[in-house]
Parts: sequence; structure tokens; C-alpha cells
Amino acid sequence: EVQLVESGGGLVQPGGSLRLSCAASGFISDDYAIGWFRQAPGKEREGISCISRRDDAIYYADPVKGRFAISKDNGKNTVYLQMNSLNPEETAVYYCAAGPYCRMVDAIYNSWGQGTQVTVSA
Repeated sequence: EVQLVESGGGLVQPGGSLRLSCAASGFISDDYAIGWFRQAPGKEREGISCISRRDDAIYYADPVKGRFAISKDNGKNTVYLQMNSLNPEETAVYYCAAGPYCRMVDAIYNSWGQGTQVTVSA
């Protein structure tokens, strides 16, 4: 089983940037994907981006296209999410998850991190 730890959350002003990290450990195969999700208070969990470890397939949800960038360092077993031009509506707990392929369907992800809080406020 893969263990995931997110880091990099915090308080940022509107229009600011943050970079989240997702470090994986444990049983790591060469063929899995990491997805990033977020959940705001009172709202459903939302998939925002994913990347495949094997073939570098990448997906972005429409609300973050052009502002967020996902990347990975296979040697460090770490996936990054660079978030730019953040707005207050994106205040949420951000989670990374490991699954068999890059799709924004949370049911396919079988390992989840504990989440990191991102707060966008002046």
C-alpha cells in the first residue's frame, strides 16, 4: 500500500501562489497515477488534476486550466501542484491520492493523504 503525505498548504492572498507537494512511500509500482482533489466546507470533493507516473499523462479540470501546473519527480516519488492566481473560492483542504490511472473519478483512488489546508484571504 502507498502512503501519501501532502505539504505546502497555508495562507495566501488573492492572486497569490502556492506549491503543494505529495510525497509517496511504501509499496510503489511503476504504473500508478497521482490525483489532486480539494474539498471546501459544505461542498463536495472536487478533482482538479492528475498525472500518470508511467506515461506522463496529465489532466486538469476546467476551473484550474492555465493557472495550475502538475509535475512529478519519480526519483523522489513526489508530485507537485503549482497553484497560481488563487482566489478565495479555492479555500479548501487539498488532498492527493494514488490510483491506477489518471482520471478525475475519486472512486478509483485507493490511497489518500491526510490533506493540507489552503486558505486564500486578504
